[in-house]
Amino acid sequence: MRIITMPSIKHRFEKRVAAEDAARAGQPVVITIARDFGAEGHEIGKMLATELGIPLYDKELLVRSSRRAGESMDRIAAYDEQLAAETMAFLPDRMDARNVSDKLFENMAQVIIDLGSTESCIIEGRLSDYLLRHNPNQIAVLVTAPLEARIEIVRSKRGLDKRQGAKLVKEQQRAREQFYKRYSAGKWRMDMGKDLVVNRAKLGRQGCVDVIAAAYRAKVRELGL
Repeated sequence: MRIITMPSIKHRFEKRVAAEDAARAGQPVVITIARDFGAEGHEIGKMLATELGIPLYDKELLVRSSRRAGESMDRIAAYDEQLAAETMAFLPDRMDARNVSDKLFENMAQVIIDLGSTESCIIEGRLSDYLLRHNPNQIAVLVTAPLEARIEIVRSKRGLDKRQGAKLVKEQQRAREQFYKRYSAGKWRMDMGKDLVVNRAKLGRQGCVDVIAAAYRAKVRELGL
């Protein structure tokens, strides 16, 4: 019978810690932002990028992925808007839409993975938290707010009545949740794996920025960057 001594256990633990430290040191600090629709996650992302002096990638991901796919930016951008507004790309009788969607996502996913391994940045939506889940320096954020608060934000911005605002918020939220389900093969939800959940209704835009920025700066200090 083999007896495992305390020194050997300690040695293995120290090797594992050293390997984890090396992995962290080799990866940039990346903030991924998942956004419940109407919680102003995009606005918060833009403010955060200014606060931290690092790039924000949202529509820029479309430019890069369209180059990879050999598609025109106009076509890719138009489809992305359609995907955000409708759920038909997820229906089995719309195979053409599904094929375009799959191709777009495949190229966009590679762009996200490449960015996440090369520079500190903020990446909005598009399943980036799931795609970068193996980066030990990812700070995964969910920007949320109670449903009624999100309805009011959307309603007031778009000049809708409450019924119209509620319909839009619920449809768009469902589309985002279906996007997560489809492209993670049911393995991930918008609320999974988050390091921070910030409530825009309670903290306001600037309060959310302050919380996320503090987490980013703490991580940078930890890594000695």
